[in-house]
Amino acid sequence: MGKLLILIVILGVTVFGSGHEQKAPWRIHTLFSVECQNYFDWQTVGFMHSFKKAQQPGPVTRLLSCTEEEKKRYKGMDLAPTLEVPSMSRHPKTGDWYPAINKPAGVVHWLKHSKDAENVDWVVILDADMIIRGPIIPWELGAEKGMAVSAYYGYLIGCDNILAKLHTKHPELCDKVGGLLAMHIDDLRALAPMWLAKTEEVREDRAHWATNITGDIYGQGWISEMYGYSFGASEVGLRHKINDDLMIYPGYIPRVGVEPVLLHYGLPFKVGNWSFSKLEHHEDDIVYDCGRLFPEPPYPREVKMMESDLNKRRELFLSIECINTLNEGLLLNHAARGCAKPKWSKYLSFLKSQTFAELTRPKFLMPSLQTEESTVKQKVVDEVEQPRPKIHTVFSTECTTYFDWQTVGFVHSFHLSGQPGNLTRLLSCTDEDLKQYKGHDLAPTHYVPSMSRHPLTGDWYPAINKPAAVLHWLNHATIDAEFIVILDADMIMRGPITPWEFKAARGRPVSTPYEYLIGCDNELAKLHTRHPDACDKVGGVIIMHIDDLRRFALLWLHKTEEVRADKAHYSRNFTGDIYNSGWISEMYGYSFGAAELNLRHSINNKIMIYPGYVPEPGVNYRVFHYGLEFTVGNWSFDKAKWRNIDMVNRCWATFPDPPDPSMVDPSDRNARERDLLSIECGKTLNDALLLHHKRRNCPSPDSLSMQSSAEKEVMYSRKFGKIGENYAEMNTEPANVSQESVKPSITGQKVGHLKLWVVALWAFFILGNRGLRRRNRGQKSRRRNHWGVFTALDQTRLTRNIFPHDMVASSVNNVLRRPKEKLKTM
Repeated sequence: MGKLLILIVILGVTVFGSGHEQKAPWRIHTLFSVECQNYFDWQTVGFMHSFKKAQQPGPVTRLLSCTEEEKKRYKGMDLAPTLEVPSMSRHPKTGDWYPAINKPAGVVHWLKHSKDAENVDWVVILDADMIIRGPIIPWELGAEKGMAVSAYYGYLIGCDNILAKLHTKHPELCDKVGGLLAMHIDDLRALAPMWLAKTEEVREDRAHWATNITGDIYGQGWISEMYGYSFGASEVGLRHKINDDLMIYPGYIPRVGVEPVLLHYGLPFKVGNWSFSKLEHHEDDIVYDCGRLFPEPPYPREVKMMESDLNKRRELFLSIECINTLNEGLLLNHAARGCAKPKWSKYLSFLKSQTFAELTRPKFLMPSLQTEESTVKQKVVDEVEQPRPKIHTVFSTECTTYFDWQTVGFVHSFHLSGQPGNLTRLLSCTDEDLKQYKGHDLAPTHYVPSMSRHPLTGDWYPAINKPAAVLHWLNHATIDAEFIVILDADMIMRGPITPWEFKAARGRPVSTPYEYLIGCDNELAKLHTRHPDACDKVGGVIIMHIDDLRRFALLWLHKTEEVRADKAHYSRNFTGDIYNSGWISEMYGYSFGAAELNLRHSINNKIMIYPGYVPEPGVNYRVFHYGLEFTVGNWSFDKAKWRNIDMVNRCWATFPDPPDPSMVDPSDRNARERDLLSIECGKTLNDALLLHHKRRNCPSPDSLSMQSSAEKEVMYSRKFGKIGENYAEMNTEPANVSQESVKPSITGQKVGHLKLWVVALWAFFILGNRGLRRRNRGQKSRRRNHWGVFTALDQTRLTRNIFPHDMVASSVNNVLRRPKEKLKTM
């Protein structure tokens, strides 16, 4: 008997998690809100059963809203760990009947009256009509203080119109989110009272209940609570990392490669002749009716027979998984209530089978956790007790449509890849660019004054914006991450790039080989770094510890300027630059800057591949870098040919479709694998654009009668691989893009600060290098005298402002103390 009790305790900790066992700052608590009705009781049974199966860490609390009369006859108090909440279904002041308000009211009550709220760091808020398929761990999703994670609720159109302007002081911060909410407890404490107040406010605004203002198909203010959340978050400045892959409605087709961790069965769905709608079971007492289950759906083998399309088949599998998990929960509930053992049936046998257990194993966000069942539980415990280091991914762009379509492709692939942590676009723009720029909502963005035209020399070199932007971001953003992953906009992510998998560490960044950087082997390195032997020929993908990046970023920028100014060594035999124009100076700036600090790289050739190159057998490349033209048969793609064509603001514009994979010649294995990767890259770009156009509510492509002949040409050009020049000149806005979006404030004064900073740096480099070592050869000596060497001591003096009375040091120090930029999220 004693051994049995010990086993029960161990299983309880494994299944439920333990809030007291979790160590700060990683304690998680899950909340969901219900009322005292049979309708919510069967949802609670399904939710709690899936919570256990998914191995969600930490405790769970049901916020149960009941009137005193309801409580007298309520039978389900034992269905879940519960906090009783006074019902606000009938508003105590206005008398308005609106049960949805119980959700924010319940959260406020929990914060005030639950001891659990005092012993938690992260809160996950879900709905009762959800099935959890895998653990939801906020920091793995990129949540941090001030940045919650949520799912996209695109129908909340009130964020774009007069409704937001009426109900929040910050309409530009209104995020269309809901369903899944994961945030830090401090953010929830600030948000919850405002969430409740804004829900009441919107609910009372009957003049703006209309569908065209709210998106509510009933026009009855029924989604006021959702707007209460969005407007409340706007008021307290809470932004969201919006992840559209975590949650799916059964009946919807998941994106390729995406494994949702939440099924939200709020809408009717069907599989063949079988269907399910939660509203048909509004008064159903199935929880208390021994042996009764919801009508059984088709079996997996039947689904395979009825649907050949693999994507549609995945949709059907998710639908039957949802109802099967509900029924499995009901079976266990009936047994716990002392019901007689049900009679054998084929369906009951299936629910108890190993096959069903395998199909419904927890779905982990981190692919590395998809291991044998014997190790899964231990890995989940490890994730809670010893969390992975936080990651932040950044990429650099400019305010042009050329970078906008690359951004759309990059962000789409980022979400598909399972990359943990947050994403930030470093957007370099002039003031004039910003006045006309339309792509503010394409990615979470940090705005950077442009250095394409160098403020001191007038040199036109846009590539310098990359190190300048990284440096600006480090100095002006609050970064809560241990490792930074730096990528380029012309990349497609195929899987996560993490420091633990590729063995990055402090003092040991990881990168990919750029063998053409021959300047690391010749006179170029000897001219521009004191440690030419430490020059690594790397670039493209960079994984670096934040401490290393803070020491290195300023050198990266300085060395880029230095190599760019060294026109005497632009030639191909020195640099490997096929254009002999100093165009890869930024790449050398990176390598020489790292060499100055003796920062050596772990070079990995299995992370990135250029489409068109033959892959190494068995390698799962994580990144496509489509910087070069690639072909498959008669089809080709060259990003440079799309430099002046607006693919983002023209509805349904896409690139020429790549060939179907089935058309690839299988006789040459290497050529086949190469072509399949090229096709995947092209298809991912087009999928991203189509999804982008869909999210912007572009009119149906079939409604050609409403469009100009030029626009028709754009749509049909995909088949022929050409787009007329007239397309690039069209400037009409897409149908739903708001003209009232607030542009970020990047003033001339801020740009002036950056220019002053750069001038100060140059003055420091030129005047402050007395006593530095000279080269023996005259040419090298003259070069050293002019440029100097920016040593680690110089950097320390500069950043610590050792010379407080020196105008140069004061100017730099002023720039480094500038206010932090706000992130603008999608």
